[in-house]
Amino acid sequence: MSNRTNPYAPDEDEATILLERNFIAGDLIVGMGYGIQLVMYTSCALYLWRVRREKKSALYILAYITLLLSVETIFVAVQARTVQVVYIDNRNYPGGPWAYFLATQNLAINVMFYATLFVLTFLSDILVLWRCWVIWMSSGRMYATIVTAVPGVMLLGSFGLGFLSVPHGLHANHCALPMAYGTSYYAISLGVNIILTILITTRLVLYRRSIMARLPAEYASHYVSLAAIIVESAAIYSVFAILFLITYAVNNPTNQVLLAFASAAQQIATYLIIYRLAEGRAWNSSTIAQETLTQMNFAPKDRVQRTDEIELGDPATPFEVKPIGLKQ
Repeated sequence: MSNRTNPYAPDEDEATILLERNFIAGDLIVGMGYGIQLVMYTSCALYLWRVRREKKSALYILAYITLLLSVETIFVAVQARTVQVVYIDNRNYPGGPWAYFLATQNLAINVMFYATLFVLTFLSDILVLWRCWVIWMSSGRMYATIVTAVPGVMLLGSFGLGFLSVPHGLHANHCALPMAYGTSYYAISLGVNIILTILITTRLVLYRRSIMARLPAEYASHYVSLAAIIVESAAIYSVFAILFLITYAVNNPTNQVLLAFASAAQQIATYLIIYRLAEGRAWNSSTIAQETLTQMNFAPKDRVQRTDEIELGDPATPFEVKPIGLKQ
């Protein structure tokens, strides 16, 4: 018995007990993440429905996030049912609940768990890949194609591995083949997101540096804020993805919690991008390509203020400087 001072402790080693604790904690985080996503979906859906007549893409985006939420709902329900089956219906399985979970990977409920997680990840990956291509389009179609070529191939590879891991799980009882497919899928999928985040962040940071050199800080922050860079690059998800990969590589039980955080963060990052798209504030190829950031309009004499009132320049050459909004 792992805890000799507690006569009611399970007959399992400390490592297994710690793993089960993290597994339960991960399920709680999945539920919390689903609540946040539900609120964000409602906000996005209501806005998209209001502007459906003005923006042709509104209904397409609404269909996308509805599909995303539907799959997420199935994923959360399957996750909750898995916990019930493992820790309630089969609590006395030889070796404990975790041993039962590992020995029954071929059950339909476990296959559904991996299938829905695979679909969710793939849908979100496509969105981030598309955003990366759009942002780099400001440098030209050729540059955008070259930059997104490797992540695109990796995404197709992760799709193939994910697709293969699901049917093999139906006919295998915790054998090495589906586990190998699953491990490879997670590694490639998370790697794609990290690469895309770096590419998007690099492009926007370079543009931000250029803007900061041309405009005062108060104007530059309006055009390229750090918050916008974080949202556009899906950096929230990539942070948790990196932490998950590290803990998974060293076989630390906290990878169960970080996987739940990563999954929730990926969907939340997707909704943040969608909301910017719906409001017309998301970056497009013409945003960064816009060269002229200010315009100079000479004011008529009767509208010119005294220079000692506005404290600008020489009174012999009065003018107004107006910032121009970047094209959306």
